Amino acid sequence: MFIKITKSGSYKYAQAVESYRENGQVKHRVLFNLGRLDVIKNNPSFQNFARKLLELSNAETPESLDIISEAEMSNWGYAAYKKIWNDFGLDRILNIIGSKTKISYSLSQTSFLMAISHLLCPSSKLATYNNQQRYVKLSPVGLNDIYRSLDILADAKEEIEKEIFEINKNLFNLSVDIVFYDVTTFSFSSVISDSLKGFGYSKEAKPGKVQVVTGLLIDSYGRPIGYEIFPGNTFDGKTLPSALECLEKRFGIRKVIIVADKGIASKINLKQIIDKGYSYIFAYRIKSAPDKIKDEVFKGNYMDIDDDNGGFRYKAVSNTDAFYSGSKKVSLSQKVIITYSSQRAKKDKIDRDRAVEKAKALLEDISRIKASNKKGAKKYIAQEGGNINYTLDTDTIYNDSKFDGYYAIVTNEDSITEPDVISAYHNLYKIEHSFRLMKSNLEVQPIFVWTPKRIKGHFVICFLAFLLERHLEYKLYKNSIPASTDRIRGALNSLNFAKVTLNGNSYFIKTKAEDLAYKILRILKIPSPKNITPEDELNL
Repeated sequence: MFIKITKSGSYKYAQAVESYRENGQVKHRVLFNLGRLDVIKNNPSFQNFARKLLELSNAETPESLDIISEAEMSNWGYAAYKKIWNDFGLDRILNIIGSKTKISYSLSQTSFLMAISHLLCPSSKLATYNNQQRYVKLSPVGLNDIYRSLDILADAKEEIEKEIFEINKNLFNLSVDIVFYDVTTFSFSSVISDSLKGFGYSKEAKPGKVQVVTGLLIDSYGRPIGYEIFPGNTFDGKTLPSALECLEKRFGIRKVIIVADKGIASKINLKQIIDKGYSYIFAYRIKSAPDKIKDEVFKGNYMDIDDDNGGFRYKAVSNTDAFYSGSKKVSLSQKVIITYSSQRAKKDKIDRDRAVEKAKALLEDISRIKASNKKGAKKYIAQEGGNINYTLDTDTIYNDSKFDGYYAIVTNEDSITEPDVISAYHNLYKIEHSFRLMKSNLEVQPIFVWTPKRIKGHFVICFLAFLLERHLEYKLYKNSIPASTDRIRGALNSLNFAKVTLNGNSYFIKTKAEDLAYKILRILKIPSPKNITPEDELNL
């Protein structure tokens, strides 16, 4: 840290500034403004501050401030996550796991460093090692220990998940009745495939990179329960059996309603859910539904629901879906809830009009049209005969327009009302937000470790970081303090010390932090350090 003099108009100003590196460039950030130089000069407040530092060092005749060292900045906001880490017993859990191996380092300390790096300063494992001094009072961690710990965490994944689930259930009164499930992909900075990394359909539109497929289970508050990793070419619908096995055997959850999107809702998956004794709430494809359901869409007899936007209504229709599983005929008795939203109708029309305009543009350059691909705007292009006589498919456009605003949900659960089913499905956005959080704010991808075991260990760290962040977000929500992940990160990163040395003794000077940071400390019952603390008295 150093003092920087800037000029504005006819005045000069003093600022406390620190240097940092971003993308290979040295930049400066202002820690706090000291004020105008003409006001600072001979200001008793500044003189008293300096005298206080000198008194703490037992200096008898302070004559010059030159004996104070340059300040070193360090973060102590990680203490919030350390409190949650300990509340979940992760220190105990990981140290027990580490004691079963021949390692000489602390598995808990190493894992915690990687977790808070994801949360506060996302970076690679190497950068995490190089920058670990930014966190005050954390024990140093070796680079090889970071990589080796990933192997141990990969082997202990299920044990860690089960321990966390039990603590969450008993200590925090976790009630698991509705479980949300969804699947996404995570890419690598590589094009080399192996038994885990593979080429497949990329949800981030990155077809040139290898990936893994991840299925995530979360509770109704958005907190993670468990996850599974699959090879990169795995189809979404084939991931659900592993998730069901996870719920039943690992966590012993007997009564649960699976909420998921239509990509998971194959008839085989629905049967497996029922066979496990579970229930489901899934999206339902109206346009490919039997005529009986399509006819009900336009018959009326809808019930109104008051919502913020207005114009939302629903109706429930009983339906039996019969199909063959092998040679055995299976019948699924279920309830289809058809909904209509005026807001959704507007959005559907806008989306279709945009697709029609793209289709018209394609018709002007037919070389861009492939008959085998009818996705997106191409579904509105018709082909006559076996030649390249393409036209705008007005029939499909008209048929699609009839369903503007309609959406359907299917469930086999009779114990909850239709509005509650609709509410549960609408809450599926929580898991979609969870994936966006993991991909962006937690920097899960692109992934820079390569071996299958270390990739799995990397995801254990991401799971732990996600658990810490989601639990803190939940604690804030319960105290009527809604805060995004970005706001939480900014608040905790604002909790810093300026460390100075005076006459051989070191002191930590607390810098000004954001208001949200102090609210977090209060909710977690973490005492704030004094404004000036001798190094040997600092306890985090």
